[in-house]
Amino acid sequence: MIMERTWGSRIFDAVNITILLVVALVCFLPFVHVIAGSFATSEELLSKPFLLFPTQFSLDAFRYIFSTDSLMRSMFVTVTITVGGTLINIVLSSMTAYPLSRSDLLGRRPLMLMIVFTLMFHGGMIPQFLLIKQLGLLDSLWALMLPTAINAFYLIILRNFFQQLPAGLEESAKIDGCNDFGILLRIVFPLSLPAIATLTLFYSVMHWNTFMNAILYINDANKWPIQVLLRSIVLLSEGGIGDSTAMSADIMQIPPESVKMAVITVATLPVLMVYPFLQKYFAKGILLGSVKG
Repeated sequence: MIMERTWGSRIFDAVNITILLVVALVCFLPFVHVIAGSFATSEELLSKPFLLFPTQFSLDAFRYIFSTDSLMRSMFVTVTITVGGTLINIVLSSMTAYPLSRSDLLGRRPLMLMIVFTLMFHGGMIPQFLLIKQLGLLDSLWALMLPTAINAFYLIILRNFFQQLPAGLEESAKIDGCNDFGILLRIVFPLSLPAIATLTLFYSVMHWNTFMNAILYINDANKWPIQVLLRSIVLLSEGGIGDSTAMSADIMQIPPESVKMAVITVATLPVLMVYPFLQKYFAKGILLGSVKG
């Protein structure tokens, strides 16, 4: 039997839908403005403070960004540290979270206390820099991947997710002769795809946006990730300085705002393209990993 909806419930739904639409527009319109501004001409961008659709399309800002081979080289560096760093994160986080989720692990509580301690206290920038230098990782891509190999907060989420898996599955696997490593690969991993996919997204975005560590540890401009290079491009555009061997006089006159919007578009679109494939796991992974303490 379908209950007839009252006027109160209809008004309530209408108000909720209106509020959600307003919030969605507030979040969505800035992206549209940035993308539209990156394709707009300098005259239109300067004349319209909030542009949503350019009347004349221009690729001058993108020509400015892609005027040298540095961008593709930095994009390759960023993809390398994103893929490699995320793989290191997931493997090490899983191999650490799984034992910590076992109630029979010796010293489990002291280990968890030490991990939680790192959430509240940090050695600081200078000690970490000295450690990276002593390890010989300066000017190496490993300096952008190994120091962030395990995030304590994400580790706790993954451990809580593993704790919710039925213990009977592990016992059955052991009866069939499977060891702990086999249980992790064949049972725990397949059942933990929502949590793994969520952490993969988090770690990937973290590596894609690597900036401060690259500033500190990478002196070779050929090993700059995309965020550092794009910052350099913005600074050059603001100073009216560019690559004279690859840019025409028209491109030299591009306003800094147009270059900034093109930079944001280039740096953001890859992440936005990957997110829809992981979005269905996103909320599920976070909620299931945060039920138990």
